Amino acid sequence: MIFLDVVYNHFGPEGNYLRAYAPEFFTDRHHTPWGEAINFDGRGSRVVRDFFIHNALYWLQEFHFDGLRFDAVHAIVDDSPRHILTELAEMVRASLPPDRYVHLILENDANQASLLRRGERCRPQAYTAQWNDDFHHAAHVLITGEHDGYYCDYKEKPIEQLGRCLTEGFAYQGEKSRHRNGQTRGESTQGVPLTAFISFLQNHDQVGNRANGERLTAVADSSAVHAAVAVMALAPSPPMLFMGEEFAAGTPFLYFCDFQGDLAKAVTQGRRSEFARFAAFADPAARERIPDPNVVSTFERSRIDWNSIGQAEHQEWLMYYRGLLKLRREVIEPHLSSACRIRGEYRTHGSFGLTAWWKFADQAELTLMANLGPEPIFDFLTPSAPVIYATNKDSIAALEKGSLRSWSVLWFLKT
Repeated sequence: MIFLDVVYNHFGPEGNYLRAYAPEFFTDRHHTPWGEAINFDGRGSRVVRDFFIHNALYWLQEFHFDGLRFDAVHAIVDDSPRHILTELAEMVRASLPPDRYVHLILENDANQASLLRRGERCRPQAYTAQWNDDFHHAAHVLITGEHDGYYCDYKEKPIEQLGRCLTEGFAYQGEKSRHRNGQTRGESTQGVPLTAFISFLQNHDQVGNRANGERLTAVADSSAVHAAVAVMALAPSPPMLFMGEEFAAGTPFLYFCDFQGDLAKAVTQGRRSEFARFAAFADPAARERIPDPNVVSTFERSRIDWNSIGQAEHQEWLMYYRGLLKLRREVIEPHLSSACRIRGEYRTHGSFGLTAWWKFADQAELTLMANLGPEPIFDFLTPSAPVIYATNKDSIAALEKGSLRSWSVLWFLKT
């Protein structure tokens, strides 16, 4: 399948002359982080809404894409009675044959689970799934210890938030967000299948938005990354990999662009000023060392070194990912056919230990036991089910004595 990433929340800052002949496309009543908001709810908005709806249909009908990924829909402001996201999804579903599977994927910081509801035979009423930032953030805090910026919302209890993501979908389902000045975030995920939440440990935003574009293996111990990957790859929610992640690419993925003149200077300075609130970049001299997005070398450094796959270290990572995905395909996925009937629960063991279990419609039971910390944990009980994955033989032996070694992950499946 091939998906297309579509950006319906803003136009770019350069080369966009739409305002010159269609000013009704924009509104000053709303704002976005990237400039003028699009007029989805004011005077003249009907033609604007139709433009975006038919753009989505254009990619799906003319080019036969299998799905669309909608960028940052939380930045689409629409106060009309029928939100543009709802109308767009309804039009797409109504315009395509019922036997054609088209996946509409959201990036939505607002965690609006209502957009992911299922209907008859567990088919999406509107959107198929959402990138689950909560999973990424909780896992990232656990294995790196970082808690600057938006990670502050996951500083206090990341292992509990990870457990909630694995068994319920979102960690934030109406709780207050410290990063958002106490605003509540998210909706209840009750009734939404776990297959509607896409888990990931890296993506273009989470890597590219870092000052120096470091991939996860550059900021976390390899044992910690191994453990986190094992959790993500075998849980019911679909895993997503970032380009090069599967062989632990050593090249960074920096924020780069190709602007000129005053705009280029503004973007460079804006990029560096964004990091002023981070402790590591409180010193202006440190911020000046952040790579300039507009120089060619920043782009060139971000190219993947495909030759590195032949090196032993990267080969080992590649085989590790392949082994986990093979296990997922052959052992886990056959039980996901009735995703709307998966029930999950979890419990935590201190600050880093987690037990999670899922019961499938076919009565199979999947259990995860994980220690995502640097010290052993001693209050685990071995389940009465066969082991389908363990980080190593020592972790199985340790569990038989009631403990899990640091960075250990075990999966069990009872059929």
